Amino acid sequence: MAKQKKLLLIVVLTIFLSVVITPVCYGNSAEPPSIIIIVFNAPSDLEIGMGSGDTYTIARRIDKTMESYFTFYLHDLSTVNDYILKVNTGDRAFEIAFDKPITSYNNIYTLNLKSQMLKPGKSLLRSILLVSTRVILTLITEAIIFWIFGYRQKRSWIAFLIINLISQGTLNIMLNGATPLGGYLIFGLILYEILVYIFETITFLGFVKEHRRWRTALYVLIANFLSLIVGGYIITTLPI
Repeated sequence: MAKQKKLLLIVVLTIFLSVVITPVCYGNSAEPPSIIIIVFNAPSDLEIGMGSGDTYTIARRIDKTMESYFTFYLHDLSTVNDYILKVNTGDRAFEIAFDKPITSYNNIYTLNLKSQMLKPGKSLLRSILLVSTRVILTLITEAIIFWIFGYRQKRSWIAFLIINLISQGTLNIMLNGATPLGGYLIFGLILYEILVYIFETITFLGFVKEHRRWRTALYVLIANFLSLIVGGYIITTLPI
């Protein structure tokens, strides 16, 4: 038991450090610096441009469930003199003064069409909603597998809930820190799922005693494999 607790502590510290420490990565095919504007429930005719007068460039649009992303890359803005955001929905138009924001790799903003306000970063309410949704969907998936494997004791289900809230909550908070258009996000998901698998294997074997260890280990393997599939599908459909 002491050895298991020591291994559990090492895994928890590893996951914690992976959350608080941001690695520096270099690659030849990464996306260029950009401005990403998130619009909830964007009208189909919404157009967002950047510039002044007749000299401006139109943002590239990508639609996902519930929201759309309007992106300007650095090379798109090379001919822009004044950073003025031009918003046009067909029946109304307005402008927002914009300071030059290309000081970091990805600059994320949220546009509220109703109030005509642009705020830096992602909405806190949005992040809470999306993280909760992903965690709940994963819990439902893994709970079905847990039941199929024959776990019925209250103690087993309490351990299941606590372990998954820790592992899946941490995983989805980490994913929430990524940019909405992260092309390599699926590779991050695979890496995080490997860490989750190690953590859950140790903790389930340490705290769930209802069946033999081989059955518990097999459950963790299958549950995390299915979670990876579900998570990959969620990334392609739901916002990040």
